[in-house]
Amino acid sequence: MVFSFDLFWSFRSPYCYLALDRILDMHRDLGVGVNVRPIYPIAIRKPDFFKNTNPLYRPYHTQDSHRVAEFLGIPFKRPNPDPIQMDMQTSAIAPEQPYVHRITRLGMAAVMAGPGGNKGLEFLDHVSRMLWDGTVDNWYEGDHLAKAMTQAGLDPEKLERDIVAAPQKYDAALEENALAHEASGHWGVPVMVFDGEPFYGQDRLDLLLWRMRQKGLYN
Repeated sequence: MVFSFDLFWSFRSPYCYLALDRILDMHRDLGVGVNVRPIYPIAIRKPDFFKNTNPLYRPYHTQDSHRVAEFLGIPFKRPNPDPIQMDMQTSAIAPEQPYVHRITRLGMAAVMAGPGGNKGLEFLDHVSRMLWDGTVDNWYEGDHLAKAMTQAGLDPEKLERDIVAAPQKYDAALEENALAHEASGHWGVPVMVFDGEPFYGQDRLDLLLWRMRQKGLYN
């Protein structure tokens, strides 16, 4: 069988970023294919999500993501600005979301740039790292995003032009990803789906690899 998995990914998720190096290792060292499928953060997919969560959710999530980064030895700092425009006191989501719509569409455009979706993985490698590793402030300004895309082997100006020319093309692909994500068996990210089985979270990569080895993957 072909050893590859769908990777449902949000650019706002710290746990996606914290899974990145191990996913890249699986792809590079074991030849596992990674079908990158960007989706919008849950704050966009379900705008009332944070209003309805336990008030302990966010502080624990923040503590845990920093702890995981420390444990893994990964540079980590929340993006500035936050990809989601949100009132942290009321959990209200702003009607206009220029940051997350742009970066998610660009991620989808990178996947579609091919060949075989590999540019999507390169986009995650360079752009997610730029967002989360603490080396860049105000990632949305200047040429930070363009530089990261160039390092990924992409033409940032062409991607931006293509999205402006046909936004519906990328929105349709993102909607297809969202539907597949919902059908996968979990609502969060990262979700890795192998042979129809979902594995949710950066702490399920070992289980994913175990399952693939059960089915014949050998180093």
